[in-house]
Amino acid sequence: MRFIAALAAGILAAFLATGGALAQTKWDMPTGYAETSFKTINDRAFAEDVKQLTGGKVLITVHPNAVLFKMPEIKRAVATGQVPIGEFFLSAYGNEDPMFEVDAIPFLIEGYDGAWKLYQVQKPFLEARFSRQGLRLLYSVPFPAQNFYTVQPLTDPAQFKGLKFRAQNPVVSRLAEQLGAIPVTIQQPEVPQAFLSGVANIMMTSTALGVETSAWEYTKYYYVTNAMYVKTAVIVNERAFKGLPADVQQAMLKAAQGAEKRGWEMSKKNESDGEKILASKGITVGKASPAIMEALRKASGPLVQDWLKKAGPDGAALVKALR
Repeated sequence: MRFIAALAAGILAAFLATGGALAQTKWDMPTGYAETSFKTINDRAFAEDVKQLTGGKVLITVHPNAVLFKMPEIKRAVATGQVPIGEFFLSAYGNEDPMFEVDAIPFLIEGYDGAWKLYQVQKPFLEARFSRQGLRLLYSVPFPAQNFYTVQPLTDPAQFKGLKFRAQNPVVSRLAEQLGAIPVTIQQPEVPQAFLSGVANIMMTSTALGVETSAWEYTKYYYVTNAMYVKTAVIVNERAFKGLPADVQQAMLKAAQGAEKRGWEMSKKNESDGEKILASKGITVGKASPAIMEALRKASGPLVQDWLKKAGPDGAALVKALR
């Protein structure tokens, strides 16, 4: 009995000495973005907030650069429980459900205020879809506005014809076709080599990706359109979430609210800072020509109608609420 009592006392002492380490839950969180991306920085801040708010009961390790799973694999990895939490590019799943891709439609909204309004209208529909898949939305943050990066000057819509247009989601692929370009699917880590090898020669993306991939090494021009603000989503496996104590669940949700607010502010700052960096590195930064803007707006109309046909009553309700 003395031996058992001593052993129990030793285990308790070791538990207390490690700050309750035996009660810790350790989660791995994959993301496809670079170590220096504001997305990854925000995710790490979220993980730190979770640690602090739970008293160290939940430790989240963020794995950037798609080292655990490639970006197209992350959502499924969370849904199947391979990892409990992850971040993925929302509109890349437009073929799965049109509600995931609405933020990729050009000129459906304008500016960050419009992007926030769209998200608030879209959010209940996203939550319902994730719930049916055994997932929970924690937070969603936009990239800065999607603008053109090109190898050659772009001033006339006729120049789109035959260009190899990097398409990161189904809507951008259809946009490229509307403009007369050829869509090519290229994941973020492969973008520089794709341009250098001639696989792509135009893309529509944010300052964030441009800076992270040193766009000045493979493109020469950056044209501002502010056409759309596409988002990523951080999701958690609902079963894993419900397996946490109630107070820990609430702490994680509080951390997620903070991450969402912080992430939107980081996105705005990234946009203004990013354009200055691109210019300082030798990229010609300017506004898209009126003719290019007119072509984009003209292409947006059919994209909205196509999306409404696919999205059904939910899509109609979203657009009505948005307008």
